[in-house]
Amino acid sequence: MCGIAGFAGWRKGADASAASVKAMCDAIAHRGPDDWGSFVAPNVALGMRRLSIIDVGGGHQPMTNEDGTIHVVFNGEIYNHHAFRSVLEARGHRFATRSDTETIVHGYEEFGDDVVHHLRGMFAFALWEAPRQRLLVARDRLGIKPLSYWEHDGGVAFVSELRSLLALDQFTPEISEEAVARYLGFGYVPEPLSIFAGVKKLPPGHRFCWTAATGVRVSRWWQPQRAEQGGIDEEEAVLELRRLLGEAVGSHLESEVPLGAFLSGGLDSTTVVALMAASMKRKVQTFTIGFDEDAFNEAPDAAANARALGTDHTELIVRPDVDALFDGLVAAFDEPFADWSAIPTYLVAELASRSVTVSLSGDGGDELFGGYTRYRLLAGRREWPAPIQAVATAVGEALPAGTLGRSKLLDIGRTREGRYVGIVAMHTHPRDGGIAHARVAEQAGPFPLLLHEQFTASAGRDYETQMSLVDIESYLPGDILTKVDRTTMAVSLEARVPLLDHPLVEFAVGLPSRLKIRNGVGKHIFRRAIAGIVPPEVLSRPKKGFGVPLGAWFRGPLSYRLHSIVRDGSPALKFIDVGALRRVIAEHQSMRRDHIAVLWNALVLDLWLQHLASGRLGRRSRRTLADRPPVVGATAD
Repeated sequence: MCGIAGFAGWRKGADASAASVKAMCDAIAHRGPDDWGSFVAPNVALGMRRLSIIDVGGGHQPMTNEDGTIHVVFNGEIYNHHAFRSVLEARGHRFATRSDTETIVHGYEEFGDDVVHHLRGMFAFALWEAPRQRLLVARDRLGIKPLSYWEHDGGVAFVSELRSLLALDQFTPEISEEAVARYLGFGYVPEPLSIFAGVKKLPPGHRFCWTAATGVRVSRWWQPQRAEQGGIDEEEAVLELRRLLGEAVGSHLESEVPLGAFLSGGLDSTTVVALMAASMKRKVQTFTIGFDEDAFNEAPDAAANARALGTDHTELIVRPDVDALFDGLVAAFDEPFADWSAIPTYLVAELASRSVTVSLSGDGGDELFGGYTRYRLLAGRREWPAPIQAVATAVGEALPAGTLGRSKLLDIGRTREGRYVGIVAMHTHPRDGGIAHARVAEQAGPFPLLLHEQFTASAGRDYETQMSLVDIESYLPGDILTKVDRTTMAVSLEARVPLLDHPLVEFAVGLPSRLKIRNGVGKHIFRRAIAGIVPPEVLSRPKKGFGVPLGAWFRGPLSYRLHSIVRDGSPALKFIDVGALRRVIAEHQSMRRDHIAVLWNALVLDLWLQHLASGRLGRRSRRTLADRPPVVGATAD
């Protein structure tokens, strides 16, 4: 696991280029504390920070081919690198290391840009071909690893995290109001936008090539399967899914450093750990955190799973300094990010990092197998005739925000696509109950159409599958995988997500929803496939989110921050309507309405902008989060 950064097309002197790329890499030292390297030549500079996992001694980057004409920097893991190496060696390529990185170099020599189709894993890489003065940059299929780029002055810079751009003298950060509008709606900045104007995220399954003559040319090389597997037999599907799950987890176990797993009380992480236990010759090291509040404490269920699976389990019940943790958590992200489950994700990552360097996670199962409650709720709602929709919309929009019954009318007036958006996004315009300046809110576009492109791409599938496919292309990379990457990398821990192994993904998205959602219960086919693999009580245990007692924190240690946002000089007020924010705070504190999500979005934006203005985000990084939380109780079984 690494972080990468660099640029092409800027005619700096060798010393200036070397200093710039080193500064870019220093800014992401947390992503790779073990090693760093760079390649500098006229017209190009490539750099990386390395967290050594495979070929610890010989995997130094940048890596080159036999004659030194191709150089690559790489972030991620290639799980099929042994098999791919054999193919390449049979074609005459000579390897100098045991590293998976080197397969990209020789794979490019053999297959050109299509080397990406031969890679099974998570990756973001940049490859320089000197004879053609050409840069190739690619991102993995699901967006597990991050990659952003900035075109400027005829050249291009690429970065794992935006903080590397802040280390460049020629980069002046300018906040994108469109990105802020989308952030206030979704709680994250969706691809291809970034928080900085002119900077783009490379979407999952995309690559770009750059030359001085063409500039950046982006193309898509992978997308989730759109067609349904017609007439598939359920028993056959169960067997194939069981095989793919075992293969996915097994392929993610290679490591020359200590490896473990996050474990909760739920299906996904328990499945991953059970399959690990069946494949490994030693006990699996598992990690769980819990809170004092029973409603947010999965530790007892996780401990029961650990006992049943015979893992070497570490559990912490934490009572964190919430205010200090909030401050450090916001700084760990290179742009505003408001999914509060990042708090427990960071805490369990920090716990795991004390014992292991790699940890497997169960992320992705809900998107693939219909696990989210919203799939069942929305599919069960009545779709009204167009005339009734039109009347309900007109009446609802005429009523002031907050009027009793207004939300119900607007929901009646929405299409299925609009209803999904209403679940996963919040209105930003003050007239609709949002808190953005009207000027900013207008840049988000019409609310019902926020995810129209993704819905259009999945046309023809049933509604539940459409929602799942939209999640895979938006919420999964924008929220879930961003959260996992930044929180684990903040503590120099590699997270692997075997449920997003692409053969498993391609099989799952081709299944009809009738095999995923049965009698109002999600993950039907998944439950059948793991029966006999996981402890039986896991199959019937109610789903519990990975949450935090945010409501109590807003009435306690974070309450003063709510009022600090509306003070004079708050940086968020450039983008937020202060009157709307005051209304939301008053409604929440009077317990008239629950505005936790809106308030958390505003708090995060305000503090992140403060960190940006102070220069904290661009300085040489370290473990940026709060010190280890006080331990109330700990067990190691």
